[in-house]
Amino acid sequence: MSQSQLLKNKKFAPFFATQFFGAFNDNIFKNCLMLIVAYHAVDKIAVDTNLLLNLAAGLFILPFFLFSAIAGQITDKYDKAMLMRRIKLAEIVLMSFAALAFIFELYYVLLALLFLMGSQSTFFGPAKYAILPQHLKPEELVGGNALVEMGTFVAILLGTIGAGFIVQQPQYLWWSAVLIVVFAVIGYVFSRSIPSAPSSQPDLQISWNPLTNTYQMVKLIKADKPSYLAILAISWFWFLGAAYLTQFPNYSKVTLQGDESVVT
Repeated sequence: MSQSQLLKNKKFAPFFATQFFGAFNDNIFKNCLMLIVAYHAVDKIAVDTNLLLNLAAGLFILPFFLFSAIAGQITDKYDKAMLMRRIKLAEIVLMSFAALAFIFELYYVLLALLFLMGSQSTFFGPAKYAILPQHLKPEELVGGNALVEMGTFVAILLGTIGAGFIVQQPQYLWWSAVLIVVFAVIGYVFSRSIPSAPSSQPDLQISWNPLTNTYQMVKLIKADKPSYLAILAISWFWFLGAAYLTQFPNYSKVTLQGDESVVT
């Protein structure tokens, strides 16, 4: 089966759409918040916006470091399709609170919700990759994985552009509030069609200590040097990308003296 045909596959297409709208909504929410902080909320926040923007990026990324090992264990223990649906339901709840926080301009609440959205994405990640071998044939895995990566980066790009467009609207707070809930609901609707992907280790005893789990995982991976170097390279790529994207709002406003469209 070709890559294009995978997008019509009932085992792949609903999952692809679910993960696409998840990444898209993450970036709509995160970038709307960062642009609003940089351009519209300066007088309403006591903290320096440079500090707050970097804090926002850190809060979104921190759960990936803290909870990834636990998320992997949970993915092994439970049905992955069921997990995805529950995670998407959690996204709807979080985005409903975020919508209210946008409307009432509760920026510190939005920062807390950004951490929780990062946590939600952390638990979605392992299921997103572990489900592929269960739903695709061995010869389809490379193509399927490539489509998932492509979908993730297109979602990030469109989410970044979309946030810039939203924040330029006169009623940007209401637009932000409504759309993040709508996109969360769309993602959940698609997740309802993901076929079951049964547990690979139903008897697994989950360790809930994030620091111990992370240490043990790093120790295990270091024994396989090619994998370890690949993980370091990928981590550096994401770190550098996040660092640059975080600086764009204030750089565009202060140094280039441009509006939100310059950030995009």
